[in-house]
This record gives sequence, C-alpha cells and structure tokens, in this order.
Amino acid sequence: MTTLSTTPVRPGADRAGAAVPRTARPHGGAARWFVLGVLLLATVYFLAPVWWLLVSSTKTSSGLFTGNAFWFGHFALFDNIHQVFTRDGGIYSRWLLNSAVYAVGGAAVSTLIAAMAGYALAKYAFRGRELAFNVVLAAVLVPQPLLAIPLYLMFSPIHLVNTYWGVLLPSMVSPFGVYLARIYAGASVPDELIEAGRIDGAGEFRIFTTIALRVMSPALVTVFLFQFVAIWTNYLLPVLMLADDSLQPVTEGVVGWQAQRGIGPAAVPTNIVITAAMVSAVPLVVLFLSLQRFWRSGLTAGSTK
Repeated sequence: MTTLSTTPVRPGADRAGAAVPRTARPHGGAARWFVLGVLLLATVYFLAPVWWLLVSSTKTSSGLFTGNAFWFGHFALFDNIHQVFTRDGGIYSRWLLNSAVYAVGGAAVSTLIAAMAGYALAKYAFRGRELAFNVVLAAVLVPQPLLAIPLYLMFSPIHLVNTYWGVLLPSMVSPFGVYLARIYAGASVPDELIEAGRIDGAGEFRIFTTIALRVMSPALVTVFLFQFVAIWTNYLLPVLMLADDSLQPVTEGVVGWQAQRGIGPAAVPTNIVITAAMVSAVPLVVLFLSLQRFWRSGLTAGSTK
C-alpha cells in the first residue's frame, strides 16, 4: 500500500524538494535618496520666501539693497513695526481688526452651516440628496474669483457694497466645507449612536448639537482653518466691494501701500511694506500652531470607517 508523506513543504521549495531561488529585492537606497532630495527641494522652495520675508523685515530701507538678501543686517525690526502701526494715523491696526472680523465671523458661520449641511447630507435620506451633493461638488470646482463680479452686481442694488456685509456674507458659505463635513459625518458619526439618542427621547436638533458636533469637532476645526485662511488672504472680493479705507482688510491695505512705494513725498518705504506683510502672516502661523493637533486628526477623520 502506498503511503503519503506528511513532511511539510518548505516555503520557497518546489514539489521535488529543490529550492526555488528567490527573486532579489531591488535595492531601495537610491529611491529613498531621490525622494529625500525632492522633499528637500520642495522644502527650500516653500520656506525660502518665508525666510526672506522674516529677514527683510528686520532691515532698514537702505539695508534691503545692500549685503546678503537672505541674512540679517542692521537689526531694525522693532522700529519697523512701530512705523507700521503708527503710519497714516494707525490705520494698519484697523486693517488687522477688519481682517479678524471678516475671517473669524465668516469662518465660524461657514463652519456651522457646513456642519449642518454635511450632517444632513450624510445621515438623512431624502429625495434629491444626491443631486444636492452633486451641486455642492460642482460649486467646489468653480474658482472663487469668478464669483466676485457677479456678487458685486448683486449687492450693488441692495446697497451692500462698501459695507462689512459685502465681504462677510459671501464668506459665510463654503462648498468645500460642506463637502468635507459630509465625508466626516458619514465616516465618524455612527448610526447606532443617533438611534440611541432617538430612543432616549432626544430630538434631531439636540442629537446634532450634543452628539454629532462633538464627534465631528476635529473635522470642523479643519473646515474652520481652511475657511479662515481663505478669507484672511482674499484680495479680489474686498477690492471690488470696499472703497473706504476704514473697512479694508489687511491684504488690501498692504497692497495699497505697495502701490504708493516710491511715489511722491507720501511714499511708503519698502521696509515698511515688507514688515506689514510679515506681521499680517503672524495670526495665520499662530492659529495653525495652536490648532495643529485638531487639524491633523481632522484630516484623517474620514480615511477609515
């Protein structure tokens, strides 16, 4: 009688017992160095202008055109900052305040609207839901500068031009924020948790405010950051909507100073313009550093389910 062998076959061996040669893995050292080189070039490309801005803001107007452009010279940062905040009657402080009003108010309302719309699109089944979401996706693809002139033509007859509302109202809507909130709500808010709230007698609005908002909070911080940066750095819409210097945000004000550089006795020195630009970027850096942990966790909230 023929007996069957129970000897296990070794990995990498064929049925005859001969070892099958393993394919040598390609050496990954060159690929890793290539990737590191590309990342290093990208880092230099993005950080070099920031470093130049920081270094140039510490120089005098004459020192900008002498010596090394990427290294410090005569340190005059505090004097430059003093001139920025005292020039033209201290209008720069008003510009910063206006930017804070536009960015904080617009981003906060936009985030709340995005949270409600995204939660509804993700958790409620209603007729036309997919159509509404497709419209949101289409709005994400529309460049925002294309909407500036139509908004001006809409706001002009109702006398919202040259007012705070002319910039605030368009900033309160973010299709990209609705898209992100919908993805986050669908991935991070369990249906079982919503059903448990309904069984306990909670209404839909209470479930949204006490359960959904808390679960979605890391993602909503991401939406807030994106919208805050978009409003803070927006230039075209305020230029079209605002003619009064006291209503302008800091972006429009600094560009106005840049246009006056070297023109007549009221010319704005170059070092003042550069320092004003550097100071305007400080709130963005502080906001990102303070909310960094929420931002990183929010970006990955919809990656797993």
